[in-house]
Amino acid sequence: MEFVRTAPEIRSCRISLKRAGRGRSLLYLHGASGAAEVQPFMADLAAHFDVLVPEHPGFGGSDEPEWLENIHDLAYFYLDFLDHLELRNVLLVGSSLGGWLALEIGIRNTSRIAAISVSAPAGLYAAGLSRGDVFLWTAEERVRNLYHEQSLADQALAIARSTESMDASLKNQYSFARLAWEPRLFDPHLGKWLHRIDRPTQIIWGANDQVLPAAYADEFARHLVGASTHVISECGHLPQIEKREEYVRMLRAFERDLTNSGASA
Repeated sequence: MEFVRTAPEIRSCRISLKRAGRGRSLLYLHGASGAAEVQPFMADLAAHFDVLVPEHPGFGGSDEPEWLENIHDLAYFYLDFLDHLELRNVLLVGSSLGGWLALEIGIRNTSRIAAISVSAPAGLYAAGLSRGDVFLWTAEERVRNLYHEQSLADQALAIARSTESMDASLKNQYSFARLAWEPRLFDPHLGKWLHRIDRPTQIIWGANDQVLPAAYADEFARHLVGASTHVISECGHLPQIEKREEYVRMLRAFERDLTNSGASA
């Protein structure tokens, strides 16, 4: 499945956008490492959905707008994004930072959203639950701690880095720090407002996540009444990569249930 790359300008910010497929629109919000390349799971999803993968303002090939100061700014930007592209009945999907962002969007306005699926989202603080401090890990530790299966980390570390990719990585790290440095990886107000999400919600987590432990799935479920929760065994922080087929099956089943329940496609 070939993705078409465009660069729409929204709120004076030009963003890098990849799009492919047909069916219900699926907006995928990436994590801290960005989404410069089309990942295999994205192509899998494009066989069943109209998949849109933007790079967030401040990340990768997108502009760095002056107005970007926090996760709330990104949430409002994506509401403008949905309006600009006139998307409706969207399956909003996010991983890690992107999962947190999806929930911040959902508490503000769900008028264009049919449902939300998040994998290992940041955003909540829970006393007694430790988190990995990604800002203190070395570059190799950051990669290794993403995966349960270390052969995948070996493959990622073996990839030769171009000057362009290293520049993009530094840009991503800077923007990630602006959004999640203080407080570390959470919004102290998020838990108060998660009840406002009035759309079906799916939570996916890797049982062996070293960034955000799987116990956070229960914490999110406590705030998101009626959310479906799935913990994948032998899986780290990136189920969409490490357990790609299972992840895609879960999303497809979630969307089928949504359609069967009467939500328009």
